[in-house]
Amino acid sequence: MSIANEISRIQNELKPFPTRLIVVTKTRNIAQLLETHATGALDFGENRVQEMVEKHAQLPADIRWHQIGHLQTNKVKYIAPFIHLIHSVDSLKLLAEINAQAKKNNRIINCLLQMYIAQEESKFGLDKQELIDLLNDPSLPGLTHIRIVGLMGMASFTSDQAQITREFSSLQAIFQHLKMEKLGESTGLVSWDELSMGMSGDYMLAAEHGSSLVRVGSAIFGERN
Repeated sequence: MSIANEISRIQNELKPFPTRLIVVTKTRNIAQLLETHATGALDFGENRVQEMVEKHAQLPADIRWHQIGHLQTNKVKYIAPFIHLIHSVDSLKLLAEINAQAKKNNRIINCLLQMYIAQEESKFGLDKQELIDLLNDPSLPGLTHIRIVGLMGMASFTSDQAQITREFSSLQAIFQHLKMEKLGESTGLVSWDELSMGMSGDYMLAAEHGSSLVRVGSAIFGERN
C-alpha cells in the first residue's frame, strides 16, 4: 500500500465536498510521516500528547498538528507552543487551561468543542445543554487567547450505517443551529467554521453530512500492528 496513492485516492473521493483531510499519524513512525509530508499533506492528527511532542521535534515546521484525542488539563502546556487545532475540548475547565497556556506562549489557540453523539460510554464530549451552558458562561469572554471555531464528534464504533448516519445527522443539525443563531459569536471568541467528524470507516458518510474535517489513519497506512 503506497501512502501517496492512498492519500490521493481519499482526496479525490472528497473532491465533491468542502472537506479537508487530516492524516491520523498516531503510532506511525517518522519515516511514514516524512513520506506523508512529501505528498503535500500538512495536517497531522495525534491522540497522545507525548507522542506528538516527540514527533513535532523531528519533523518539518510547516506541519499543522491536530490534537484529536482526549486531552487532560495537565498536558496542555506541552502542546501549547505549536498546536494548530485542538479538536477535543469537552469542558470549560479545559478551555480555561488552554487559554492560560496560550497566553504564556503569546498565542491564540483554535479549539473545537467535542460533542457526545455515540452510543458508547467510553466516548467523551458535551451534551447539547452542556454546550449551551458553556457558550453562555460569564467567564467565556475573558478567555481571550482561545478561539472556538466549531464542533467535533465521534460516531459509535459499529458497522450499522443507519446508526452512524443518525449520529452524524444529529451533530450536523446542532452545528447548523449554532451557525444560524450565531450562538456565542457576540464574545468575539466564537465562529462556527469547522465540523470535524468521520474517520477511516465512515469519512465519506461524514462528508455527505457536512463535515469540513475528516480524520483518517488506517485507510491510508493500513491497520496498526
